[in-house]
Amino acid sequence: MFLLLILVFVLLWQAGKSFKLDAEAVQKSLKGFPLAYSGTLYVALYVVVTFFVFFSKDVFWLSGALFFGPGWSTLFICIAETCNAFILFYLARTLGRAYVEKKLSRKYEDLDQRLGKISFLWLFIFRATPLIPYRFMDLAAGLTGIRFKKYLAAVILGSPLKMYWIQYILYGVGSNILRNPYALVEYFAKNSFLMLVSFVYVILVILVVYKLRARV
Repeated sequence: MFLLLILVFVLLWQAGKSFKLDAEAVQKSLKGFPLAYSGTLYVALYVVVTFFVFFSKDVFWLSGALFFGPGWSTLFICIAETCNAFILFYLARTLGRAYVEKKLSRKYEDLDQRLGKISFLWLFIFRATPLIPYRFMDLAAGLTGIRFKKYLAAVILGSPLKMYWIQYILYGVGSNILRNPYALVEYFAKNSFLMLVSFVYVILVILVVYKLRARV
């Protein structure tokens, strides 16, 4: 079963290489629909495409920010990420958890137990900060003994903070980020307060992680 899990993601990786997607294509597919329908379509596309195409989330984040604005795009992305978390968690739990429990050496049994008992605060921080990509976090949670209810609570409560921060910046920079590699730097240069808030946000992330790590 574990080999099947590996095979699935190898095939998805290879399939994703031949699939081309850009922000304008996503926005065109959403035009002409009321917010309720375009939002539903966006969530559906996000879940399906990001499952089959690795590293396509950046396209959806940018297109969502430009089309819906930072607020609505954050809401829709968080809904889609919750769906992704459910799918990837149980995919890993069904196909990989038994293999991990069976093959795990005694040396790592204690680590597995500690990961399974990881506190909600840790999970919340991982979801609320740009530390670990969501896809890998969902799979890792499924392979360990983490309870889904606890992980789902962290997904729902932690993801909006990170996503709104990203969407707000993408909305401000706009499509220039695709043509001008210095657009983000220029945007922060013109918005010193946002740069200060972002700097404080990153510093707090580092301090909190360091503090928690010292207690583990």
